[in-house]
Amino acid sequence: MSFIQYPMMFEPILKDRIWGGEKLHTVLGKQQISDSIGESWEISNVPENVSLVSNGGYKGQSLEELIKTYPEDILGSYIVSTFGYQFPLLFKFLDAKEDLSIQLHPNDELARERHNSLGKTEMWYVMQADPGARVVVDFKEGVTQQDYLQHLHTKTLPAILNEIPVKKGDAFFIQTGTVHAIGGGVLLAEIQQTSDITYRVYDWDRVDSEGQTRELHVDLALEAINYEKKQVVLSYTKDINQANPVVSCPFFTVNLIPLEERYEIEKPLDRFYLYVCTEGACELQINTLTCGIKKGQTVLIPASVKNLVATGHATLLEIYID
Repeated sequence: MSFIQYPMMFEPILKDRIWGGEKLHTVLGKQQISDSIGESWEISNVPENVSLVSNGGYKGQSLEELIKTYPEDILGSYIVSTFGYQFPLLFKFLDAKEDLSIQLHPNDELARERHNSLGKTEMWYVMQADPGARVVVDFKEGVTQQDYLQHLHTKTLPAILNEIPVKKGDAFFIQTGTVHAIGGGVLLAEIQQTSDITYRVYDWDRVDSEGQTRELHVDLALEAINYEKKQVVLSYTKDINQANPVVSCPFFTVNLIPLEERYEIEKPLDRFYLYVCTEGACELQINTLTCGIKKGQTVLIPASVKNLVATGHATLLEIYID
């Protein structure tokens, strides 16, 4: 059976978190499963968290099943040759009502050795931030492993961390080994490698509803931490109806498209593309098949599609692997 080319959407996979809130429901329109929804996994092939198609001819089928049946049509020949039948990216929306834990992620080598997984390089795009909101990214200048261990032991780790005030539209690049935390009051979009490996090193001494603390991974983190100062704040242009580069790395490329009325998108690479609507609404058309998306929704454009037309007034994140 030939592959049906159309913009694919997926059922959100919602995650209740100790630090979560209600913005995924009130701002992005996700189902309200609780008062502490922390994450909405928009497209995922992580085991036990595989996305299901929510529209069109493949509605109800899993991303995993579709890739096995139509690998090159969906992923593209380069992705298949590099990653096999694994969808190599995970895209989420996160709502931090409270601070997330201080954490970091291992690189590919460590993750493969310890967990048979990819590492976890990620990027954040801030969609909304309360007054005074901030993120924690990286150590302050000159921090050593000895400094880290001393402050960890005395529970004063925040004193040596780099806090950055945030506002809507800010973007951050989080390389593996970088200590980080999303601060309370921040709603953001996160693109990352397909990995659910997180090393939590400090959790603000909080407890859950049963009085229990969450597990820390201090020993695992020691070898994974990168103490070098890194460029984490991303700057980019906002030219109308253009793919404005935000970040490009071996794991993903992200562009920002401020859409006004109509934009014809050509896909020069034999790759899948993701489009995330962070503001407004638009319609994506492939041949005669269309899909409307609005703020808080994500769509997959299969690799076999060579061009599409976007119409409407929206801000889109365009994501692919170069």
